[in-house]
Amino acid sequence: MKVSLNTLKELLNFELPETPELVARINEQLGGVEEVVDLGAKYKGAVIVRVVSAEKHPDADRLSVCRVDDSGSVQGLARDEQGYVQVVCGAPNVHADMFAIWLPPGMTVPSSFDTAEPFVLSQRDIRGVMSNGMLAAADELAIGSDHDGIVELTLEDLPLGVEDRYLSPGQDFAELFGLDDTIIDIENKMFTHRPDCFGQLGVAREISAILKGLRQPDEDVADTRFVNPDWYWLKPSFETGEGLELEVFNESPEKSSRFMAVAMQNIVVKPSPLWLQTTLVRWGSKPINNVVDVTNYVMLLTAQPTHAYDYNKLRGHKLGVRMAKSGEELTLLNGKSYKLDIDDIVIADGDGAVGLAGIMGGGNSEVSETTKSIVLEVANFDMYTLRKSSMRHGVFTDALTRFNKGQSPLQNDRIIAHLMQLMAAFASAEQASDVYDLPDKADQLDEVSLCSELPVGADFINTRLGTELTIEQVGDLLRRANFASYPREDDASTLLITAPFWRTDIELPEDIVEEVGRLYGFDKLPRELPVRLMTPAPKNHRRTVIQKVRESLSSAGANEVLTYSFVHENVMSRAEQDVSKAFRLSNALSPELQYYRLSMTPSLLDKVHMNIKAGHDEFMLFEVGKAHHKDEYDEESVPREFGRIAAVYANKRQEQGAPYYRAKRSLEVLAIDLNISQFRYQPLSDFEYGEHDAFRQMCAPFDPTRSAIVWNGEMLCGVVGEYKRSVATSYKLPNNSAGFELFVSMFEKAPKQSTYVPLSRYPSTSQDISLRGPAEVQFGAIDSVVAETIQGLDGKIFVSAGPTAIYQADDSSEKTTTYHLVFTSSERTLTDEDVAPVVASIASRASDMLGLSRV
Repeated sequence: MKVSLNTLKELLNFELPETPELVARINEQLGGVEEVVDLGAKYKGAVIVRVVSAEKHPDADRLSVCRVDDSGSVQGLARDEQGYVQVVCGAPNVHADMFAIWLPPGMTVPSSFDTAEPFVLSQRDIRGVMSNGMLAAADELAIGSDHDGIVELTLEDLPLGVEDRYLSPGQDFAELFGLDDTIIDIENKMFTHRPDCFGQLGVAREISAILKGLRQPDEDVADTRFVNPDWYWLKPSFETGEGLELEVFNESPEKSSRFMAVAMQNIVVKPSPLWLQTTLVRWGSKPINNVVDVTNYVMLLTAQPTHAYDYNKLRGHKLGVRMAKSGEELTLLNGKSYKLDIDDIVIADGDGAVGLAGIMGGGNSEVSETTKSIVLEVANFDMYTLRKSSMRHGVFTDALTRFNKGQSPLQNDRIIAHLMQLMAAFASAEQASDVYDLPDKADQLDEVSLCSELPVGADFINTRLGTELTIEQVGDLLRRANFASYPREDDASTLLITAPFWRTDIELPEDIVEEVGRLYGFDKLPRELPVRLMTPAPKNHRRTVIQKVRESLSSAGANEVLTYSFVHENVMSRAEQDVSKAFRLSNALSPELQYYRLSMTPSLLDKVHMNIKAGHDEFMLFEVGKAHHKDEYDEESVPREFGRIAAVYANKRQEQGAPYYRAKRSLEVLAIDLNISQFRYQPLSDFEYGEHDAFRQMCAPFDPTRSAIVWNGEMLCGVVGEYKRSVATSYKLPNNSAGFELFVSMFEKAPKQSTYVPLSRYPSTSQDISLRGPAEVQFGAIDSVVAETIQGLDGKIFVSAGPTAIYQADDSSEKTTTYHLVFTSSERTLTDEDVAPVVASIASRASDMLGLSRV
């Protein structure tokens, strides 16, 4: 938001502090200042002159030798007997007795001022005639695009409100037209909830409030409020008009809360007065013609976008707002055509769309030099719908920036009334129809505020800010920003506060607290910690669990990555997941991030190949995040968020052994670190998904014959295993790749307290057991038998077991699995007679349940 210091001086009735101090106050109490530009430096030295004579150049048909009168304001130049300066000019419109803008030698041409190679004027010989500087055209002054001739000044070009309006040789051009200005550029994001601050008037109000602060002893209460222009403060009344037939409609009142329009005739389209052109330049815009310039001037002044349509180009003499039709196309003012969506709001005439509402007008209704009648529109549109439309079509404008913040509909009648006055003054316009206001909400639009009256006490404010403001001081601060406030009849310590009609952000008493703190100055608040209870806040169990997961996997050598929760559809389809089950974003950050992911694993698989290419031969990646599924909603019909932990192990080197066991080992270390007693595994090929499609999508990348479902008792925990060959190929995974994906909720339900057992004073004894049986018996089944046998002991002997080898000869249909058993007692040293029954029990259960024999 570019703010003109000269405009602030015009709108405020007191002297502003020096620019550095003003910028500091704006930074502290209004918004972050991104840049301060000395616009006056660009125009320093430009002088208004009278062309005394203009004669043809003796050696050039298209050049004129001019003598100009600058009243001697520029020193050090050669002059004739009358004191005039000689300038050679190539403009076809130069003539005697005109007033022009002279750029003397030594001055930089404004249009080149900020370029890499600024053009500095000098005295130079032009075909045998000495020329001192130049007479400037609009494009050379950087105030327009016209290069057909030099700028010719008339009394109409002088700024409004200037006493003794006259043109005189030697006047400082920048000073007369306000270009001796400083532009303060405030970051737009600071005004996200303050649409009124996207206009010069709104910023001036805020700066007045923060600079004046608390009421002074000699200041009357009535003088504390900011004095808005009458045309903006007072509600207007409209006369009936006739001359042009106009039908106005609003078919989408839920998307356009207020749509106002009026027809005006006898328009004269021409360049705007120079003061208006330079004002637009100072405010960050550019002049086009008087009609368009007036609409932009009102928008930049008040923050309310407006638009003018050529009446004779409106088919059926109709204008209104509606939702776009499927397949409807529209060519905008930028010359590009767009295929509209049914969720777009459009401005339409009797035959089709003539503008993308709140964003840009259509080229088929543009005001041009031949325009004789216009329709003015001032409206409000749903900001969320506009944001989606702008993202969908990639169109961003100054009007959209303001509508994006949610303009107040209570100001529309004031805006259109002022717009009509300016059109009459600068385009000779005459009202030719009634002023339409749809939908008809006369009883609602007469309100003085969008917000209800809020009762707020001084104690409520002081407790939160740490201040000791009186109720009178609170009222004075708020009146600075045009809030209405007065004590409640039954409680003098409570103010009844009403926000002004342009404020859309005041809803709660806490909003008043923030407003008072800002206007008073947050830097003035006491630097004291608020009084609070000493009782520590309880730990968030979920965060604690997730932190332990991170620490465990990191300690095991895994590397944590953070990926987007949004993915491209091919990331899921390569993992053989059903993309139709994923939520699609209608307003994606980029084309690569269009879907919520169904599980975490595909995001990690997508990062494996790039790490292999970077030279990492062996690594494990893990991530803790969330996944979603279209079929899963909570009791409030909100999509469920599934907490997930996923890891992927990749090894480029060829090694003996299946990568499944490397992933399983990391998983079991994680279980030990998080106090989970024992996992059990079920072959993925034996699992029945039933209606649990979310889990089906999670398991989709895993090979059913080389993966297992993870259980903790009767609790489903996740999946671990190797990936399908097709998935590995699509992600360019090395052969030794495996991983797992688990539910975070499983770890949250694990016991919070660890059970500690004193170390035994007696030595342990160990023994191996080898079990032989059919090769098709899976390791998980054997491991479960061993674990269940150990858990069934009476507790006097502690046994730990772990596999040491799995052997199968090349020509054999049998395999042998060997376990190493360690026995410990806290009462005595164990003997072979103590451990033999345990080993025998394992062998017996393995024989009965799996058909294995002890070797």
